[in-house]
Amino acid sequence: MRPVVVSIVGRSGSGKTTFLVALLRVLKARGYRVGTVKHHVHSGISLDREGKDSWEHAQAGADEVIVAAPDQIVTFRALSNELPLAKVVELFNHMDIVLTDGYRIEGENRIEILREAAGFSLVCREDELFAIATDKPLELDWPVPILDIDDFEGAADLIESKLVVRSSTNSRADLNQPGSRMPG
Repeated sequence: MRPVVVSIVGRSGSGKTTFLVALLRVLKARGYRVGTVKHHVHSGISLDREGKDSWEHAQAGADEVIVAAPDQIVTFRALSNELPLAKVVELFNHMDIVLTDGYRIEGENRIEILREAAGFSLVCREDELFAIATDKPLELDWPVPILDIDDFEGAADLIESKLVVRSSTNSRADLNQPGSRMPG
């Protein structure tokens, strides 16, 4: 089943990662299986290190390299083009919720971080947003919920109330949009 996707977006330096990490902790404490995706807009990044066996495999032409250890598995896959977010989310079919750091253009259920110190203007149109989290009170009437930038419980409540339908018959969070379920 496809997980619920929530994209945390905003200007550089607005606190997207800080917000995502705190929201992740709240959702995990509520019993959800949560995956994350960090969108990086520049090509050529390497998380593998030169001289490591996995790096050597990739340099020799492997299209995909998996490093398997007793406590984790890491996959490195060569791509000719960036995968759309929908394809990336398919890799998380065993998760309940996927939080993305970025994807302001193709993100889903976008929560925009609006911080005064990072330039107090939106990167998305209002009609593209699920909510706004801000460090400054907004005086206009907004068509989306406005959260305090430190209200991670409130953000989790909003995700549950708008994207998740409670079901007492499930033993784990089993989510999908719309008509999803989670443990009661």
